[in-house]
Parts: sequence; structure tokens; C-alpha cells
Amino acid sequence: MSETSAEALEAVAGATSTTTGSWRIAGLAGAAIGVVAAGAAAGVALERMTVGRGMRRKARLALDSAGPYGSLRGAPGKAYADDGTELYYEVDEVEPEGGPAPRRRRLFGRKAPVPVTVVFSHGYCLSQDSWHFQRAALRGVVRTVHWDQRSHGRSGRGAAQAQGTPVSIDQLGRDLKAVVDAAAPEGPIVLVGHSMGGMTVMALADQYPELIRDRVVGVALVGTSSGRLGEVNFGLPVAGVNAIRRVLPGVLKALGQQAELVEKGRRATADLFAGIIKRYSFASRDVDPAVARFAERMIEATPIDVVAEFYPAFADHDKTKALARFAGLPVLVLAGVRDLVTPSEHSEAIAGLLPDAELVLVPDAGHLVMLEHPEVVTDRLADLLMRSGAVPAGATVGGYGSTSTSTAQPG
Repeated sequence: MSETSAEALEAVAGATSTTTGSWRIAGLAGAAIGVVAAGAAAGVALERMTVGRGMRRKARLALDSAGPYGSLRGAPGKAYADDGTELYYEVDEVEPEGGPAPRRRRLFGRKAPVPVTVVFSHGYCLSQDSWHFQRAALRGVVRTVHWDQRSHGRSGRGAAQAQGTPVSIDQLGRDLKAVVDAAAPEGPIVLVGHSMGGMTVMALADQYPELIRDRVVGVALVGTSSGRLGEVNFGLPVAGVNAIRRVLPGVLKALGQQAELVEKGRRATADLFAGIIKRYSFASRDVDPAVARFAERMIEATPIDVVAEFYPAFADHDKTKALARFAGLPVLVLAGVRDLVTPSEHSEAIAGLLPDAELVLVPDAGHLVMLEHPEVVTDRLADLLMRSGAVPAGATVGGYGSTSTSTAQPG
């Protein structure tokens, strides 16, 4: 991005701080923050649109009505964070053929072993549905818990944030502990986190080392970082990134205060928003349009004031020391080589501190690698579950689908 683009963002910041800004200016600001919603800074050069706006709108509606992604549901539950925030989760139990999962029986006067539970934590501006392919593949194979982070998906807005308390990654770690206590109060667990979800797992380990020591049998960190996110350039020139960082706090504050206006503009600039999301979510050219639209819908569903609330927490995130809690455990560290949001170098750094971890770098993959290359993520996750004893060796994992336009097979 050029310095001219950065100056344009400064102009947007000024415009959004006055009462004379129009919804169209708010739309441009919303599009700029849409980059942040996809996990990046503003100012992406987009290809020229060659299809009429009406046709593109019809295509989006068709994809919304036909796309099966994000349609999987489990047994619902609620946990409550330490500040009272309601956290929504769903459980997929392992059910034998012909009926529901039986209650644990007693063997020779003792309870039968509690099955392993795999807990999935999603990323910034996404929801539990971002694990669609992996959830479909693991159904019936292992007990899983999928939850929505505070202010995301079906969870409630952060109660502390309503009182003016900033979001912190540590708070997210405590939220995860509340979900574990409610959905998997006993037995071994495997923790899986993508992007912000991976940071949440690290924060859990930092604050509850006894939980990691006593109950965690495996960890998967996908497209995430243990710190130094302030150095990420999002694929942009250094000068442009520095300019954006100077003005971004003011832009975020202004947008958060004019959420309704910005949301209207964000909808009006849907084409620009979609292009930004695709660039910062995927790297390959042949991503299934329905999958790309699915990612877009999840990010669109995150209110702009939530985007603004969460963004500052990443600058303070540093859980490098907490990684030592995972030493000796089966650990999978996986990232897309072309991830512009949490670059693969961050995953390499994590793996460097956990020499026994399996490091997987996926070529031609961006930030949403679990949607872009679900076969790779599911395969390595299944291997981790076998190594951790969550599923028996040789267990058959279900179909994981594909994002390829020619072979799309939703799970």
C-alpha cells in the first residue's frame, strides 16, 4: 500500500469523527475495518470488477441459500464467564449405531473411563462454524465441543466490555476454562485453536497450568501466534503499515462509536468487503465460491464495535513463556505458507520452542487454512488425536469435503 492510501485512511478517520460524515464514507471506513475483521490492515488493491452489481448480489443470495457450510449443530449448552458473559457451546457426542450415547456404566464397582473431549476454539470475527469440515469429519469418532467466543456467534456480548473494560487475551483464556468446566468437567481433553483461538488456548495454559498438567493430552495450534503481532506487515509496504498503525486506534474508536452508520455503509460496500476478505483469508485461486462466501458471512456477522473492541488486545498478546506448559504433550503446529495475518514464521517460532511438536506448513494456503485445505488440517488433526489416545489407531475419520470448485463435497 502506498503512503497515499494511508493518507486516505487518515482522511476517513477524520471524517468518521464528525457528524457530517455520510453513510458512504462510513462504508469506506467499514471496508477498511473489514480488513481488520479479516485480520489485516487497510488498503488492498482489488481487481477490477467485471460483473454487474446486481448479478453479484444475486450470486451471493444463491450461495447463501444453497451453501451447506456452517449447518452442523450439536447439543446446545451455556457456560458463564467470570464477568457473567453467557458463552454458547455445542457438544457432538459419540453415539453408537442405533441409539444415543449411553450413560457411563460402572465396571467392577468403578466408573468406566471418561472419553476424550476435543475442544475447538475459533478465531477473531469468526464462529464455531469455521471448523465445519473438521467437525463433520470427526462426528461419531470422538466427543467434541465447539464454542463461540464472547461477543461472537451465538455467545453474549462481553459483560465487562459493556462496562468499559477492554478485552484481553487473558479474559478469553478464562472464558475457555468456563466452557471446559461446563462442557467437559472431567476426563482428558485435547485443545484445538485457530488464530485468536490458539491465543486463547495459550492464555488458558498460562493461567491454569494444573489443568494442562492433569487433563490435557494433546494440543493443536492452527494459524496462530504467541506474540509480536505488532511486527506483522500484512503483505503491505513498511511505510504504509506504519502510517496505518498511527491512525488505526482513532479509526477504531470512531467506528465503534458509530456502529449503526458504519454497518449500513459496510453493507453498501459488500463487493469491496468480499474482495478484502478473500485476499486475507485464502491464497489459492480455486477456492469454492460457496466456502469463500461462508467465510464472508461469518465475518460480516461480527458487529463493527466488536471488531473495534477486540483489535487492541492483539498488540498486548505475548504468551511465549506459556508454551512451555505444552512440553511433553503431543502438539500439532500448522499454518498456511501464504498467511498474511499470522505469518507462518510465527508458527515456526512456536514449534522452535516445542521441539517435539509436529510442524506442518501448507503451501498455497492463507489464514483460513482449515477451510481452504480441510483435507490437510483434518488429516493432521486425526493423527494428533491418535497420538494423544483420543481415538484408536486405525480409526476411520469421516469425509472432510473439499474447497475445490471441481470436487466440493460438503461434510
